[in-house]
Amino acid sequence: MLLQKKDRLVMIGDSITDCGRKKPEGEGRNDALGSGYVALVDAFLQSVYPQLGIRVTNMGISGNTVRNLKERWQTDVVDLKPDWLSIMIGINDVWRQYDLPQIGEKHVYIDEYEQTLRELVERTKPSLKGLILLTPYYIEPNEADGMRAAMDQYGAVVKKIAEETGAIFIDTQKAFEPVLKHIYPATLAWDRVHPNMTGHMTLARAVLNAIGFSWNGDN
Repeated sequence: MLLQKKDRLVMIGDSITDCGRKKPEGEGRNDALGSGYVALVDAFLQSVYPQLGIRVTNMGISGNTVRNLKERWQTDVVDLKPDWLSIMIGINDVWRQYDLPQIGEKHVYIDEYEQTLRELVERTKPSLKGLILLTPYYIEPNEADGMRAAMDQYGAVVKKIAEETGAIFIDTQKAFEPVLKHIYPATLAWDRVHPNMTGHMTLARAVLNAIGFSWNGDN
């Protein structure tokens, strides 16, 4: 397992990461995990690797785009001094182009997305033991669907940045594929974005597999 004793894993993103986490008042009290994939990752790490004392911190905020991450990067990532960092962002960058097509100031087009994400990665990676980049996704198996096709393009940007910087890459869209062979998309997520617990478990499993998690707890 890649995470080591007393490592801190900060997981940042949008509502999928946030997933109802409490917003504690006071500096340094970002210890609520929400009820999604972040909480599941933490629960598996604590139950299978209790001897490591790994600290997981959820810094997701609902509605965020990569532009929002840039605005809060210093306080919500750098100041927390993570050993490991995971980033899953991009759903709202794409979604606002579809659900709010007339409100252009809320749209984050792919050039800005790539430039900003690369800037954040390059700024932070030298201080980390490890970086995990997850693609945005749309829980829709039809690749010709407009929003799914756009999300795949943003996902390709994440893959390119991961390859260029040596980050661990997780294709969340691919992680959903075997599930979608048997479960209708709206059963996993009524809006194709905010998943139920099965969807969050799919994401948590992808993260755990990427960091070499073992059910035997061997490290």
